[in-house]
Amino acid sequence: MTYTPTINDRVRWKDHEGWVYFICSDYFTLELGIRPKKDNQGSPHKKHHILLLVYNRFYDEVQYLGKRATKYDDTIDPTL
Repeated sequence: MTYTPTINDRVRWKDHEGWVYFICSDYFTLELGIRPKKDNQGSPHKKHHILLLVYNRFYDEVQYLGKRATKYDDTIDPTL
């Protein structure tokens, strides 16, 4: 069965595990990590996001692990 990505899903693809961060018709981004920004260049964003693109032709290789309640949470909620 082919996986259909949803924002805030926790998934594994090949050797990579992370949160689904963005989705479009061609791919989704898998957030592998974040780190605080050291520079202050006027951006409203406070962190760098390390993202991996997973193209839709690989969705059948993605393993769904769970979901988090919000993008601010970092734990899988088994009730979702």
